[in-house]
Amino acid sequence: MVKSDTIAAIGTAVSSSGIGIIRISGPESFEIADQIFRAKNGKKIEEAKSHTIHYGHICDGDEVIDEVLVMVMKGPHSYTAEDTIEINCHGGVLMMKKILETVIRHGARPAEPGEYTKRAFLNGRIDLSQAEAVIDVINAKNQYALQSSVSQLSGAVSKKIKELREMIIYHIAYIESALDDPEHISLDGYSEELSGVLRPVVKEVEKLVASSDNGKVMSEGIKTVILGKPNAGKSSLMNVLAGEERAIVTDIAGTTRDTLEEHIRMQGISLNVVDTAGIRDTEDVVEKIGVKKAKSAADESDLIIYVVDGSCELDDNDQKIIDLIKDKKSIILLNKTDLNMVISKEELEKKTGQKVIPVSAKEVTGIEELEKEIKSLFYQGEIDFNDEVYITNIRHKKALTDALNSLNMVQESIDNGMPEDFYSIDLMDAYESLGSIIGEAVEDDLVNEIFSKFCMGK
Repeated sequence: MVKSDTIAAIGTAVSSSGIGIIRISGPESFEIADQIFRAKNGKKIEEAKSHTIHYGHICDGDEVIDEVLVMVMKGPHSYTAEDTIEINCHGGVLMMKKILETVIRHGARPAEPGEYTKRAFLNGRIDLSQAEAVIDVINAKNQYALQSSVSQLSGAVSKKIKELREMIIYHIAYIESALDDPEHISLDGYSEELSGVLRPVVKEVEKLVASSDNGKVMSEGIKTVILGKPNAGKSSLMNVLAGEERAIVTDIAGTTRDTLEEHIRMQGISLNVVDTAGIRDTEDVVEKIGVKKAKSAADESDLIIYVVDGSCELDDNDQKIIDLIKDKKSIILLNKTDLNMVISKEELEKKTGQKVIPVSAKEVTGIEELEKEIKSLFYQGEIDFNDEVYITNIRHKKALTDALNSLNMVQESIDNGMPEDFYSIDLMDAYESLGSIIGEAVEDDLVNEIFSKFCMGK
């Protein structure tokens, strides 16, 4: 266990609420608690059993500050693996701050952002990938992101990485032993054996790297741009998806002059939706800027939703949009099905070469089919968090890519008939790259950077 001082912080949001929690962790936690806590039964915290809750009052000298419940957790069976006290008090901002100040006056110091989780990592209770999953759980923006983060927190990524490292280290040790003692350990035919072992390892690492595409969608959401001619119903669609009047809607073409962004949750996934100015040839200076920004947003998007006004004939502006979305992941909506249609679904599919979904933003029809189509475009099949591991962390993807490159270099050395010591060099590089994911031999600066992104009190 890492030797440390005693830290304290407010563990709940600093806002008015029913309950607030002040967490104390470190070797002097119980001593500090006994200085400020007066139990109803008169017992000392030092004498209390672990994982018990005690009723009483927090006092500063003769002053009674608040009526509280105090939870006692003795290390290593706590979040930080240290002696820990959690004071459950009334959730007023002033009250929580006053109790924290009292705790600090009696020997604790203010915790740094992420310091509790950092101590859990340094004390070996969790590895680095699990520690990073903690902040992902807190920041999860949708159902899939939350499920993935909880899966990683329970050790799904750690387990997979450790399995791969065990296979690699076995063969590193075998090669080194054979090179040191060639009389008793033979390497005859070993290159073929190693090649056979590498194939499933490489396949597994490739699978993890590929999963990062789904992982990015889970954690960051789908950058979605709504395109169409002026008055096609883009802003109305935006309002339907957002569930509120976020965009101004009028019968006047060109109402939307700038991009409007909104974070939307649907079917367990997140969309970062950008409503854009209608694309058309115009002499209006401001509208021209809006059209330019719309095209730029489309170039940077993960998904384009092209809204077509089914009550009007297609024209050159539509053709420009169709050309713009070629080779892009897109969904075409035939809007205003509540009006007299002059464009058929079949005609538009023939024109664009893509599936078309009839909708009415006004009557809110076809939206469920749109949601299903978005899900099918970005997730192949059902997402199963029991067996599958999804990489949602950019640092993890980089480490896996480095490991994959090293493993491919081993196979290249085998194919070129290189000596066995070449194998062990690249195998060790792959082993260390994978190890960086779970925090093996990782630099202090990286650890500090990771935990600095955490919220206070976690």
